[in-house]
Amino acid sequence: MSSPILVAVTESVATLTISRPERLNAMDSHAHLALSEALDAVAADSGIRVVVLTGAGDRAFSAGRDLKELADADADHAAIEARWSKTRRLTDRFDYPLPVIARVRGLALGGGFELALACDIIVASSDASFALPEAKRGLIPLAGGVHRLPRQVPLKTAMGLMMTGRSIDAARAFALGLVNEVVEPDALDAAVASWAADIIACAPLSIASIRQCAMDGLGLPLQQATATAYPAETRRRTSRDAIEGPRAFAEKRHPVWANG
Repeated sequence: MSSPILVAVTESVATLTISRPERLNAMDSHAHLALSEALDAVAADSGIRVVVLTGAGDRAFSAGRDLKELADADADHAAIEARWSKTRRLTDRFDYPLPVIARVRGLALGGGFELALACDIIVASSDASFALPEAKRGLIPLAGGVHRLPRQVPLKTAMGLMMTGRSIDAARAFALGLVNEVVEPDALDAAVASWAADIIACAPLSIASIRQCAMDGLGLPLQQATATAYPAETRRRTSRDAIEGPRAFAEKRHPVWANG
């Protein structure tokens, strides 16, 4: 069986592609485990600075959990549970060390939308759409969606989307601040590459500190958030790169980051 997750590395960018186009890139237990292993592998590669998560084909980023596997009475449920026991989903990785960009073409439904919500940046094609339809199936978006969406859009908007399962198009998602950029489908790869390149031009320790400070501080009152000591920021502040950046600016040259 071919891998449901394809990994391609170009310079400092690792692209992870959910490759189940015949199922609209729906995630079964095999795909979740393969994505978990791919995330671990790229995080362990010191040469990778940015991860791009996308789906194969032009119909879907991901249609979410593969309900066919969930409903199959003849499935080997012991094997499925064994795979889940080895899986650490992106939606659960609050400490993932690399910035992740979601490249969204077509449908991002249910768990697929939740995967995108767990990414740092979302770049979408104009034909993309987003929905959390779990309530229509007697489920709820428990892979973080029920908590992430109300933190990323106004509460009434989030509740309306979750309690009806309605979808929104890319333009509406952009207007709500859920998506960073919307482009025509033939410009999607270039837009994603531009975001990745701009991240790579920054100091790795600065990116790590920004992500930790922003995400860990979200649940704190502002005064407490600004007064909290964040390990990633302590490392950045005492690093050579904290000196290299201002020095390179003064010397009118590009900085050379040591990541330490």
